[in-house]
Amino acid sequence: MIKKDVFIGIFVGLIANAIGLFITANLLGQGDDFVTVIKAAAKEGFLGKLISLGAILNLIAFFVFIKKKQDYRARGVLLITVFIAVFTFVFKLF
Repeated sequence: MIKKDVFIGIFVGLIANAIGLFITANLLGQGDDFVTVIKAAAKEGFLGKLISLGAILNLIAFFVFIKKKQDYRARGVLLITVFIAVFTFVFKLF
């Protein structure tokens, strides 16, 4: 049961990050489509920052799980948020 809840939290964290990335790309993309914004961000070197901004929705998911006393699901969201932070750090180095 615990592994299932952590997995659900990871899944929710990934989905929240993807939705946040999509919203951020549309807001900052000045009318361009999503793929064009992602390609331009990778070319100009701020894709990691765009992904990090997308992770803001994980904060909402985390606090919703904490409020509902679903600590293991919140742990999954926190795990994926830390993974994304490490990924963007490593991505920025190379």
